[in-house]
Amino acid sequence: MSARSRFGSTAAVAVTVWLSACTTGGDAVEMESAAGGAASADLESRARAIHEAVLTIDTHDDIPFDFATPEVDPLNADRQVNLQKMRAGGLDVGFFIVYVGQTERTPENVERAKADAMTKFEAIHRMTDEMYPDRIGLAYSADDAVRIHEEGKLVAAIGIENGYVIGRDLALLETYHDLGARYVTLAHNGNNDIADSAQPDEAFGDTPGENGGVSEFGGRVIAEMNRLGIMVDVSHISKEASLDAMRLSRAPVIASHSSVRALADHPRNMDDEQLRALRENGGVIQVVALDDFVRTPAAEREAAVDSLRAAIGFEGYSSMTDEQRAAWEAGVAAIDERFPGPDVSDFVDHIDYAVELIGIDHVGISSDFDGGGGIVGWEDASETFNVTLELVRRGYTEEEVAKLWGENTLRVWRAVEDVAAELRGR
Repeated sequence: MSARSRFGSTAAVAVTVWLSACTTGGDAVEMESAAGGAASADLESRARAIHEAVLTIDTHDDIPFDFATPEVDPLNADRQVNLQKMRAGGLDVGFFIVYVGQTERTPENVERAKADAMTKFEAIHRMTDEMYPDRIGLAYSADDAVRIHEEGKLVAAIGIENGYVIGRDLALLETYHDLGARYVTLAHNGNNDIADSAQPDEAFGDTPGENGGVSEFGGRVIAEMNRLGIMVDVSHISKEASLDAMRLSRAPVIASHSSVRALADHPRNMDDEQLRALRENGGVIQVVALDDFVRTPAAEREAAVDSLRAAIGFEGYSSMTDEQRAAWEAGVAAIDERFPGPDVSDFVDHIDYAVELIGIDHVGISSDFDGGGGIVGWEDASETFNVTLELVRRGYTEEEVAKLWGENTLRVWRAVEDVAAELRGR
């Protein structure tokens, strides 16, 4: 649903204004400018009222291993998401992510992955239970998220990025569920024993289609997630695996941070076949504000970023030292000056496309902040309003904005809870 389809040709409007100015003279130009300023102010006022009224949910915010310590204070740490920035930008709910990167599948590495997952679970609980319980609460259910928000607090929820953290131990899913995990991304960059990745890693001996999509073990993982009430996340997994997951899951799935492949041809994005399958499944794609997934970068920009990664010894966003992070941010700022990245308008183009293809009920919003996300105009949580402003500028109503920002996510979350209750006989 582009600006053109909602309002007609932007170029035609510009020509009409120009002709009017030519006919009526300078006074008309001044009147047009004043009218435009008033309209802009009215638009922003309406957008702010809508932004304040709706529940805003971002389904993907990464954290480092030293999160919720004196070194990385959730209140005001120099990161894209902290509590002050969430409040300033009107971001009500953040899914804080238990991310552990893929490694070679050895018994030792699997145990390390499990331990690393617990480190991040403990950090999120320190934030909500010990450090700032008066500012942010942990939601274990969709109703919790609404209740905590209505109490005037920010809301934290937990997602696991990479099912690798269970190894082959299904019982760990219940452990993680008890700790608050409410979605699991089946795989990350590299295949695991659950599913094939959209980006298999040759360094680990991966081959495309190793599992044929979702493995037999992965099918059991999905069944157990359905039983427990954990959302199945199909971001990061191969197209075949995502279609398998949607077929196997008895509950709707989410793509917690993916964009549209028709607009940016990246293996992490979803093509039209996947999007239509997602609609049939009842799920939601959380369109992600990560530059490479929003707009295919120029080859020169990619080369510059690769050189920067090599220069600072980049291994992952969550594992950066303060020195690496400072060097990374300075380097990216310099690259952005040479090769401007996508902005909020480019981002909302992906929302428009998905809404037109599969309907307003199946589209949501995510940032991937502190994990690579951020675009011009939505660089951190404090700028969250700018997304709403662009949606309203394009003609989305308050009801539609509410669905995109949170209601669709809550619908899937509740549907997953309902399936779990049914499967567990409650």
